[in-house]
Amino acid sequence: MNKKRILSMAAIPLAGLTGMLNAATPKEKPNIILFMVDDMGWQDTSVPFGPEKTPFNRLYETPNMERLARQGVKFTNAYACSISSPTRVSLLTGMNAARHRVTNWTLNYNQSVDGKSDVLKYPEWNLNGMSPTQGVEHTCVATPLPQLLKDNGYYTIHCGKAHFGAISTPAADPENLGFQVNIAGHAAGGLASYLGEENYGNKKDGTKSSPFAVPGLEKYHGTDVFVTEALTREAIHALDSRDPRKPFFLYMAHYAVHIPINKDKRYYQKYLDKGMDPIEAAYAGLIEGMDKSLGDLMNYLEENKLTDNTIIIFMSDNGGLSAAGTGRGGDANTHNLPLKSGKGSAYEGGIREPMIVSWPGTTKKESVCEDYLIIEDFYPTILEMAQVKRVKTVQPVDGKSFIPLLTGKGKNPSLNRALYWNTPNNWGPTGPGIAATCAIRQGDWKLIYYYETGAKELFNLKDDLGEATNLALTNPEKVNELSTKLGKFLRKSGGQRPSFKATGKPAPWPDETF
Repeated sequence: MNKKRILSMAAIPLAGLTGMLNAATPKEKPNIILFMVDDMGWQDTSVPFGPEKTPFNRLYETPNMERLARQGVKFTNAYACSISSPTRVSLLTGMNAARHRVTNWTLNYNQSVDGKSDVLKYPEWNLNGMSPTQGVEHTCVATPLPQLLKDNGYYTIHCGKAHFGAISTPAADPENLGFQVNIAGHAAGGLASYLGEENYGNKKDGTKSSPFAVPGLEKYHGTDVFVTEALTREAIHALDSRDPRKPFFLYMAHYAVHIPINKDKRYYQKYLDKGMDPIEAAYAGLIEGMDKSLGDLMNYLEENKLTDNTIIIFMSDNGGLSAAGTGRGGDANTHNLPLKSGKGSAYEGGIREPMIVSWPGTTKKESVCEDYLIIEDFYPTILEMAQVKRVKTVQPVDGKSFIPLLTGKGKNPSLNRALYWNTPNNWGPTGPGIAATCAIRQGDWKLIYYYETGAKELFNLKDDLGEATNLALTNPEKVNELSTKLGKFLRKSGGQRPSFKATGKPAPWPDETF
């Protein structure tokens, strides 16, 4: 595994690729399972992604994540956006969030979810999400990843949380994005209930349910089947029903571990007995139920002799929920320690994710990769895994394939590269680093810029993983260097910025304040 330290260079978007699709026969292509967890923090697992085991790693029980890590490679520097919709749109388009402009979470058509501010006016972002077709206002138009896989012979299954487009837009239905099967996916990014006893939030009398009610699982209504278990059973049924002559792509996108923190009776008491408070015991149960789903899928592969030709990619969409008033137990902003803050934040607790890849015959077992990558990299990587060598896309692709990090062959895609984030919005909750921000990571250095105040924070993540010491005043040269790169990227990618209500003027770019 290549563990070279990462140098710096602005990420250069790839042009839309054109040409003939590859002619490999379906039997030569691997099956691919992308196992995406919602709101799972870097520490919400018994697998240590840091240099040593932590109290959280010793508290939670995820034996199947441990099993997957033994089979493949663990990524210690995997990044997403700090909020769900931006991450999921980057995943399906290969675009950085600054470019696709879906920079906050989506739900209702043409309705912004931005919180209030007395100082800033937030930009008109793409609040309707992504779209596979032109003509839908406030959307990012792109060629979706599952459509390309479907066009190249894959049987494509979506299971669980979608959250790609607002209600009534084409992308609210995963089948409009190239998925041949959609299980329980719709516009909402959360769920009303995990409980079958509560019909997953659907009303019994047929009247309108919450927009967060989980659709399509009526057979489990009135039962004691937790939604995580129901989704797993339906995913396995879809795999059993597929055309075995085709490779499959299963996007297993759990609603867990998003709020509400309902009790999964299979695990709840065990964590109470460990001394956890009731809310955190229930949260730990959400984690272990998710882990059981991973194990059930791995067992299915083994039982059906599919393991050797199936890639499993494990990832989370943003950092673990930790802000005050958002439903967690214990002390706010501590649930991802040693990482700072959590979901919605520009700090590491909001954007650094647990990631594991198992590719039998390719990845080295029990290996660790310290090179960094970001969520838009999944788009070209999965296409390369699927042997889709040349495609036509309507969007430029910012992501870089991380296949060399899996194989140890070829040029390291993380060398001479910087990673970028842009969130010119107000998520709503308050907490450290939760604000209208943009950020850059280059090698060990990370810069965060606050649009409202013009403040800049500089951290060396190698020496200060918890981002406790702001080095901006003592290292102005590095601040200026990163500010210049970040400002250049935001302009080039069409990034947005808020403006000041008092003057109507836009907030300065990070390289306009020194």
